[in-house]
Amino acid sequence: MKLKDLIRETERRLRSARLHYGHGTDNPRDEAAFLVLRGLGLPLDTDPSRGANPMRVESLIQKRIQERIPAAYLLNEAWLDGLDFYVDRRVIIPRSHIAFLLKDLGIKPRRILDLCTGSGCLAILAARAFPDALVDASDISLPALSVARANVRRHKLQRRIRLVQSDLFSKLNARYDLIVSNPPYVSTPSMRRLPPEYRYEPGLALAGGRDGLEFVLRILDGAPAHLTPRGLLVCEVGEHRKALERACPRTALHWPQDEVFTLERARMAGASRSVSRPRRGA
Repeated sequence: MKLKDLIRETERRLRSARLHYGHGTDNPRDEAAFLVLRGLGLPLDTDPSRGANPMRVESLIQKRIQERIPAAYLLNEAWLDGLDFYVDRRVIIPRSHIAFLLKDLGIKPRRILDLCTGSGCLAILAARAFPDALVDASDISLPALSVARANVRRHKLQRRIRLVQSDLFSKLNARYDLIVSNPPYVSTPSMRRLPPEYRYEPGLALAGGRDGLEFVLRILDGAPAHLTPRGLLVCEVGEHRKALERACPRTALHWPQDEVFTLERARMAGASRSVSRPRRGA
């Protein structure tokens, strides 16, 4: 069987199963190509006219369809901005919009913090985007930090990326020129409606409280004390742009994308609501 025919047949099966996408691909065609090519251990640019043994990937395809397991977990592999990362169920699958903004921030940071690092993907991408910078990558989850450590080794960045267990800023004493964060921001009602694929991901890394802003507001509260005078915060909030603007009406948030805001240290006075939120892990 030719590779292109196997991918086409897999696409047909995935489409018929009415699966949910969003963990690296957003359609059954790309999901089929990823599942088949990487399931066979082939590069993503392999010649589609070559032969392929469908039995070598049949169990993966069945698990994707019958158990609704995301392909990235089946393959222990995810790609973001052209880089591959090891993933398993200890971390959410890399898909942050921040990855595509790093090179266009217009700054040259020397100290960077990736808050809620998960797999370490943003810390690694930031280290590559700013080769003169040192990066701290923090997370409250020790299992997530174990995955991040594997990815830091995978990309040979042990000398430039330091892993820290911390509940947001609680164990961090440094000041940074750039803080990036993709924190939990799924609201409680949305958590109840998540498709089966998302329920394989750790809830700790998704659940953002009743309105999805619990950790975002805590980050806004804590960031000024951890940024240099000209430092920059870059934070992802998903679908909560309007809710955050209502919560922080006096804050000059800049939105390079609807899902991501940036905020300069100098503009952070009164950044979040005076109402405090209960402390939880991030």
